[in-house]
Amino acid sequence: MKFLITSSLLFLAVSSFAQNNSADAFAQNIVDTFFKGFHQGDTLMMKSVMVEKVPMQTVFTNGKGMEQVMDSDIAGLLNAIANRPEDQIWEEKLLSYSVQVDGNLAHVWTPYEFWLNGEFIHCGANAFTLGKTKDGWKILHLIDSRRKEGCGH
Repeated sequence: MKFLITSSLLFLAVSSFAQNNSADAFAQNIVDTFFKGFHQGDTLMMKSVMVEKVPMQTVFTNGKGMEQVMDSDIAGLLNAIANRPEDQIWEEKLLSYSVQVDGNLAHVWTPYEFWLNGEFIHCGANAFTLGKTKDGWKILHLIDSRRKEGCGH
């Protein structure tokens, strides 16, 4: 009987760990799909992993040293990508992923560096909030930080 209880608890722990790893990988895949579309200029690919209206925010320090929060929506970003000049290469290098999942809610944190035509522009972190919708997992909110200092360049 003791063996049965121990085996059952071990099975539950292993299956719970496997489910968390699977959810983590799935959440990371959503973010990877978003950035694949971003880099390829494929706004339809980006839209495939988002709800229709994704609020966006950016936190930064302005030129006068004041902390700022800029609100926007995904439509502006999608328009910029769709109309990006062909001679511009935007590259957002994701440095790592930190994924947290609780049921039908996930959060993905990705420190990054942003490069334009091979030139370093800024660094920061993206924070994606994902939710499981009737259409599957989707990006619900995106906030990023931007800075030029402390980037390792």
